[in-house]
Amino acid sequence: MKKLYSLLPKRSLVLAGALTLAATGAAFAQNKAIDFKPGMPFSNGFVAGNTLYVAGQQGPDANGKVTGTDISFQTHSAIAAVQSVVEKAGFKMSDLVSVTVYVTDLADVPAMNKVYIKEMPDPKPARATVKVAGLIGDAKIEIQAIAVKH
Repeated sequence: MKKLYSLLPKRSLVLAGALTLAATGAAFAQNKAIDFKPGMPFSNGFVAGNTLYVAGQQGPDANGKVTGTDISFQTHSAIAAVQSVVEKAGFKMSDLVSVTVYVTDLADVPAMNKVYIKEMPDPKPARATVKVAGLIGDAKIEIQAIAVKH
């Protein structure tokens, strides 16, 4: 091994080391919180390297309250909120690889799916749909997502 290193010019070794440090450091330099507000217990999103983790989004109005009791309206609002976080992080909706949809009533799933199919990009990301006892703010739906830049 010593002979191999002695055959390479010292400048090549220094350049290779610098490129390695730059490549590994770049992933860490991108880590950032999206829509974090001091005093809040979470960020709406978090970028770690080339991956974005989107916190559960319900799609509240400008006052932070969930509006409309219709699952279609709430689904549209939640997807719009996910899209907002995705775009603020510099990602695209087509970067989504996994989505978890939380609903309070399984009877709402067919109506939710109609909106979801129209508004989520193809190919659709992997998805789990989970029934929960309740959501904050009397929401009927909350969507959490993971995106990876390709």
